[in-house]
Amino acid sequence: MVKLDKELFKNDIEEYLKNFYRKTIEEADNHQLFNAVAYALKEIIVEDWMATHKAFDEQDAKMVYYLSMEFLMGRALGNNIINLQAHEVVKQALEELGLNLNEIEDSERDYALGNGGLGRLAACFLDSLATLGYRAYGCGIRYKYGMFKQEIRDGYQKEVPDDWLKYGNPFEIRRDEYTKIVKFGGYVSSRKDENGRDHYSVEGYQAVKAVPYDLPIVGYGNHVVNTLRIWDAEPMDTFNLQEFGRGDYRKAVESENLAKNIVEVLYPNDEHYAGKELRLKQQYFFISASIQTAIDKYLRNPKHTDLHKLHEKVVFQLNDTHPTVAIPELMRILMDDYEFTWDEAWEVTTKSCAYTNHTIMAEALEKWPIELFSRLLPRVYSIVEEINRRFCKEIMEKYPDCSQEKIRKMAIIYDGQVKMANMAIVAGFSVNGVARLHTEILKKQELKDFYQMYPEKFNNKTNGITQRRFLLHANPLLSDWITEKIGDGWITDLSQMKKLEPYAADSRAKAEFMQIKYLNKVRLAKYIKEHNGIDVNPRSIFDVQVKRLHEYKRQLLNILHVMYLYNQLISNPDMDFYPRTFIFGAKAAAGYRIAKLTIKLINSVADVINNDKTINGKLKVVFIEDYRVSNAEIIFAASDVSEQISTASKEASGTGNMKFMLNGALTLGTMDGANVEIVEEVGEENAFIFGMSADEVINYEQNGGYDPMDIFNNDMEIRRVLMQLINGFYSPDDPDRFRPLYNSLLNTLDTSRADTYFILKDFYSYAEAQKKVEKAYRNSDWWAEAAIRNVANVGKFSSDRTIQDYVDDIWHLEKITVTVPEEQAE
Repeated sequence: MVKLDKELFKNDIEEYLKNFYRKTIEEADNHQLFNAVAYALKEIIVEDWMATHKAFDEQDAKMVYYLSMEFLMGRALGNNIINLQAHEVVKQALEELGLNLNEIEDSERDYALGNGGLGRLAACFLDSLATLGYRAYGCGIRYKYGMFKQEIRDGYQKEVPDDWLKYGNPFEIRRDEYTKIVKFGGYVSSRKDENGRDHYSVEGYQAVKAVPYDLPIVGYGNHVVNTLRIWDAEPMDTFNLQEFGRGDYRKAVESENLAKNIVEVLYPNDEHYAGKELRLKQQYFFISASIQTAIDKYLRNPKHTDLHKLHEKVVFQLNDTHPTVAIPELMRILMDDYEFTWDEAWEVTTKSCAYTNHTIMAEALEKWPIELFSRLLPRVYSIVEEINRRFCKEIMEKYPDCSQEKIRKMAIIYDGQVKMANMAIVAGFSVNGVARLHTEILKKQELKDFYQMYPEKFNNKTNGITQRRFLLHANPLLSDWITEKIGDGWITDLSQMKKLEPYAADSRAKAEFMQIKYLNKVRLAKYIKEHNGIDVNPRSIFDVQVKRLHEYKRQLLNILHVMYLYNQLISNPDMDFYPRTFIFGAKAAAGYRIAKLTIKLINSVADVINNDKTINGKLKVVFIEDYRVSNAEIIFAASDVSEQISTASKEASGTGNMKFMLNGALTLGTMDGANVEIVEEVGEENAFIFGMSADEVINYEQNGGYDPMDIFNNDMEIRRVLMQLINGFYSPDDPDRFRPLYNSLLNTLDTSRADTYFILKDFYSYAEAQKKVEKAYRNSDWWAEAAIRNVANVGKFSSDRTIQDYVDDIWHLEKITVTVPEEQAE
């Protein structure tokens, strides 16, 4: 626990405002006030940061480099205050200066370094690594504009740049002294030395500088501060005066543009060749810089005299397939820069790299055209070719009777493509899935051949979330109530939530719990009014689906059901109907047309329903613009129903389901991903499960699917809903606007491609589950008990538990202890 001197802290804030902005507190705007508070807090953090690195060097603990294309961090100020255990003293100091902590926090922009569950998981993992006292570096890219900021205009998603660095980032530190050079293109040249050994180098390349910015990752109450290192790209020469003087103005800034493009946005649209090339450049850029850094850092320690032992002190965790180029890049550096033989480099690499698979969707397992890969990374490609050659030889020796079929499925290079997941499995010493069902599907279906060949590599690590952000910070009313009931041990040991179980049967506790939920719903209702202009009833059921928009996540099923309910209300305005508020939040990838059209449909349905006075506000639909970590915290705390309705077998894990559970929402979902384990923990009687099983879905897929026209032809209610997609009911100005959605469900030309995600097949099962939700919610006593039981049984789903599993089974790290000067400690 940090002892924060309140008077010194207040003085630091005033000094920063004076020295940075020449302003007093009364004159400063919100952004200036936020920066001043952040810089004052950073002084305290840096003391611990330096002490942590001193402990790293002294204790020489093994470390993990967590390599990820994205880190969805959210805002830093509030989380840092919480983890420093300084919330009350900071709040008091600001109040004495006439400032409000909540308003200061709201002035911070969310870090635009990630998009979905992959990035948020990485952020939770960093928090847990620091809190548990393990040595770790997160490594990624310092995107200037993130993926995009979502604006809803006329119901459509519009992507605008997310200029999150407009006012600077007070918590980051630029580290020019650790700048690395990253090379693209050119050609490979070779020479033989006097011993006849080949040496390779790249000539005629383009290069950029990778400049690191370090962000502190503060552990909870233990003085440990790990580092998230994000790389910015800068040109080798900012401006070519000779080219400019000759009138070639484009050539004069070519180097600058090359660097600028690399770090502009997360996940550039890769529907075209230039987008694919930029994505591969991004991946290699941050991986090369990070691997170079890891080796340099290892060798700077005087205890490390032999690079052949790198794996004893360093492990690289590949967060999905994006960082897989780390494998050939590590090989390249060891062989070309440190003169390792192939076998020596391969031994170090295969003992240092571990791979996490995050998807069952085959199209998400990255593949690169050979032409692109070999042109952009010629030396790295030659190494990939050799890895592939040796692996195919191993296949032929192991499976002589079916080697060609095995090679077709398993080769790293095949059909003109470099298959990154295959390379990660071949070279990684560990391959893990992220939920038990997901891992079993990988072993039995998607990666079956690899599992048969390398069963010892495969393991499961069910995802988790950090309770410190998503309860302690996001839901102070509930976290205070929990601490009052069971103490504060849950903050670092979520299994202690089990102590809440007796309160599920306590009438007073249930009343208190539901009042907290109501107040959180009032807070969200206020947010919705301010941002959407829609009045919602906090006494209604808040039914929420917030997550990345993809067809398999089935936001379309949700909104079709809303249309179905609305039709019932139109036909029978006096029906007994408990008020419902359906809340959506999602970003669709810029090039994902069907997903973007789904957003338009949700907003069009909302426009019709929310303006229909005949239903007396019984049904409301809200689409929350620009869903991100900071508004997610408000949403989770206020939710009654957690929509986790992916097609069974498609969701690897999900972590939103865990955040809802942590905040006392009941799961409405399929038996998919981590839903299976949530139901095991809380009991199926405290959730609402529907739909086909994973085995049933897979069976349909392997046997040609089903014909949704049978449902369309024989069910009048479903037919009515689907016809509203094409008869102008929700788009009178353009009746055909939603026809692509209609066609995706009822492809009359090719029924094998219709309703790929079984929306109509699961529709009535979903509708029945929704009826059970309404009936259950009417019994407020039962609902409160079930909600408390969800919170009480959430212990398994802490990222602290997940990280400890990684440490025990994969990374084998040692805990570090950080000591600080007496005047800093309690």
